[in-house]
Order: sequence, then C-alpha cells, then structure tokens
Amino acid sequence: MSIPPPLLETLYRDHSRRVQATLIRLLGDFEIAEEAMQEAFVAAVQQWPVSGQPDNPSAWLVRTGYHCGIDQIRLRSTARRRAHLLLPTELPTEEALDLEPTTIEDDALRLLFTCSHPSLSIEARIALTLREMCGLTTEQVASALLMKPTTLAQRIVRAKRKIRDAQIPYAVPTQEELPERLPGVLKVIYLVFNEGYSRSTGNSVVDISLTQEALRLGNELARLLPQGEAFGLMALMLLNDARRDARQDSNGELVTLDTQDRRLWRQEDIQAGIVWLEQALALTPAGHYTLQASIAAVHAQASCAEQTDWGRVVRLYDALCQRFPSPILALNRAVAIAMNGSPDTGLKLLDDIAHHPQISRYHLFYAAKADLLRRQGQYEPARSAYHQALQLVTLDPEKRFLKRRLAELENFP
Repeated sequence: MSIPPPLLETLYRDHSRRVQATLIRLLGDFEIAEEAMQEAFVAAVQQWPVSGQPDNPSAWLVRTGYHCGIDQIRLRSTARRRAHLLLPTELPTEEALDLEPTTIEDDALRLLFTCSHPSLSIEARIALTLREMCGLTTEQVASALLMKPTTLAQRIVRAKRKIRDAQIPYAVPTQEELPERLPGVLKVIYLVFNEGYSRSTGNSVVDISLTQEALRLGNELARLLPQGEAFGLMALMLLNDARRDARQDSNGELVTLDTQDRRLWRQEDIQAGIVWLEQALALTPAGHYTLQASIAAVHAQASCAEQTDWGRVVRLYDALCQRFPSPILALNRAVAIAMNGSPDTGLKLLDDIAHHPQISRYHLFYAAKADLLRRQGQYEPARSAYHQALQLVTLDPEKRFLKRRLAELENFP
C-alpha cells in the first residue's frame, strides 16, 4: 500500500513550508533542515499507509525530520568541527521540542523575517524568500528572477552563509524593532508580487505562481502579525490581481487598463481587497501600501474607464508624493493629473522628472509620455517617445503593444 501521488503532492504542499521553517529553528542550518525535511516526507510515504496518518501531521514530520537532522550532523565529515551542535545546551532534547501548532505557525513568520533581514541585499532577500518560504526550486526561482540557475544558487548559498556567520537571529522582531523591520518584509513580498503581476521579460504579462505565492505570504503575515500596512499590502495585491485575467488577451497580447473587459475582473477578489483596505484605513496613519490600495480601489470600483474618479486618484497621489516622494510616484501623479483634464500640466510634470536616473532608463516613462502626446495629437513627439520606450522594454507583449501604437501613428502626419 502506498500514498497516491495526488495525496502526496497535497501533503507536501500543505506541510512542507511550515515543517522546514521549524526544522531550521531547531537545527540551526538551512541545508540540514531541507535535507531532514525531505527524509521526513520519505518516512511518511513509507509509514503512514501502514500506521495511518497522525492527528498532527506537521508535528510528526518535524519530530521525524529533527532526528534525521541530528543523524546528518553526526555523519557529516565536518561533524568533529561542529560537535558543539550536538551538546544538549545547543539542541533541544526530544522532551523539550515545542511542536504546538501555534509554535510551528510562528516559525514561518520567524523564517520570513530572517530571509528578509536588512543586512542581506534586496536581491538576496527576494531569492531566499522564494526559495525557502515559497518552496520553489532553484531553477524556478532563477526563471522568475531572470537569472542563470548557477548564479542564483551561488547567491542563495552566500545569503545563507551570511545568516549563519553573522548570527542573524531567527526571530520575529520585538515591538520596538518592528517599525524598522516590517517595511523591509512588506517590500520583499510586494516585489515578489510585482514580478508575477507584471513580468520583467518573457512572453507572458503575468506569472500566476508568483502572484499567488506573494498573496499567500502576505496573508500569512497579516494573520500572524496584524498591522495596518500588512492589511494595506493585502488590499493592494488583491485589488490588482483581480484584474489579472483581463490584462492579456487570448493571443497573449497586452491589454491596457482603459480598454480591459471589466467583466473579466474577479469581483470576489475586489470585495476581499476592499475589506482588507477598510481594516487598513481604520489604523491611521495610512501608509504607502494603504494609499496605493486606495488608488487601486478607485479603478476597481469604476464600472468603465470613463467613470474613473481621476480627481480622487490625483488627491491620493498628492498624499503619496508628499509623504513618500519618489520619481515613480511623481510619474504616476503626472499621468493622473493629465487624465483628470490637465494634459499640458501632466506633460510638463513629466518633463520635470525626465532626467532623473531612475526615470531616464524606465520604459514606462516614455510609454506614458507617448500616450499623452498621442492623445493630444502631437504625433511626431509621440513617435519619438514610443521609439525610446521600445529601446528599453524587455517584455515581449509590451514590445508588440508599443509597435502597434507606432504603426497606428503612421496614418497621421
């Protein structure tokens, strides 16, 4: 008798991340914990069909994996140099293992903060989070981050080594540390979501696996650590993700917000996003993600593009730019002002930021400028801006969209 493959897949999906997070805490080593977890699942496949599935599968897997990990430490060629790991004062005894469900759940939160520690580069934080928190393979992470698997593997190894050598704590920050640490974790989750929601390159606008992983991480964080900006991030991701099915047509071509079929927007996700947003807004002051979610809500609740409350969008961008100034937000604000009936002002604001280092190599700046010029009937400058955008864009559907726009302008002087 054996566990059917679909059941084994479900078992792994439901328990592997929590089990590995707890084994990292208990064994103090990423690699040993991962190997121990794999051995625990092999043992489950062999034993559960005979003995039956235990009442607490996660605890069984952790306990089994823990003993496998201890055996690995003893057997490794470096065991003598790491003998201190075997001392009772360093590793808990069987009786001292804390395998309560709440503890195992908290371990996932501890691991998220460890993977997102500010002493690691932002690239390493994202890679480590996808690998350890989301359970993606090195090849999957490399594909998502547009890197060679060997390069990605080296980055992850260096990050784990730094965590070990710098003795980065495997813990949720204290209440005093949280205001400083939480934004970094939220940023990592949002960058994972953004890479899935709007790919950097390739032939697909969306990578659903990444958006779903980011939503899962965000939901876990908000549940275990209820904070206003965690709620705001969940609202922002859900409200944006609700439009996912309308952003690319059946031929794989990009569909802009103003031309999307809003019947394809998932209303259940919009409503869920609004609920998260209301919770975030109740906890003042509204933060960066909460204000961005408020903008996403304006778009999500408009029955058609013409019904968009651009005045409210502008006011929200005013608040964002005042509190969290950045050239990207300034770009979005300029477009909102143009769409609110002041195209000349919007174009002037775009010219004001054109030479900023973050903007001068940003294809969406030129695409936005080209679109505003096209709407104004300034076809020659619009063509020039589209050409500049094409030189910088890396996503195939965006390239094809910009080329179609250029082709349309051939009919105008």
